[in-house]
Amino acid sequence: ILPDSNVLGIDSSPEMMSKAEHLKRPGLRFELGSIETVQGEWDLVFSHATLQWLDDHQELVPQLWVRVRSGGQLAVQVPSNHRHPAHLAIIETAMEEPFQTRLQRWTRTSPVLSITEYAEILYRNGAEDITVFEKVYPHVLENADALADWTSGTALVPYFERLEDLRESFLESYKEKLRARWKSGPVFYSFRRTLFAATKTV
Repeated sequence: ILPDSNVLGIDSSPEMMSKAEHLKRPGLRFELGSIETVQGEWDLVFSHATLQWLDDHQELVPQLWVRVRSGGQLAVQVPSNHRHPAHLAIIETAMEEPFQTRLQRWTRTSPVLSITEYAEILYRNGAEDITVFEKVYPHVLENADALADWTSGTALVPYFERLEDLRESFLESYKEKLRARWKSGPVFYSFRRTLFAATKTV
């Protein structure tokens, strides 16, 4: 932490708040809440792998921008891997029975925008020194099941929460699709992330 800084961490998960408790110290505190309701102005508004869980980035990014003090910066990273075959296979599985009925035809549409759209939003809101890019982070996984394990901790979570007792059968059907595509290991997983940052001068 920079000298005399005031750092506030926000998370909507009580579990994450509990894990962060031991990190608290003068100049660093945490609050249970949502990103959209943060108040005040800050020299840096920073988000790492969070905004992908929140809808309508056309509205959300300007809300965060308002919280940046003049001379400050907004810096964000979001996974943008929703077009990867492993993620598309999740939606394909969700459209099968009995999962479609249990989910009431629900599937999760990623709110993550294109890099062009993020750049345009920042420009429209008066941002300067705009940097927006997408980067591939290569991961080599043992096999298709290892890829399923990876997505089980991220993209599959909202499906698992809704499926309850059908969770294991959903996972097995999903794994079968991945095994059909990646019949042997290792599996090269091209994990994409979108990163953007901008400075407010007025």
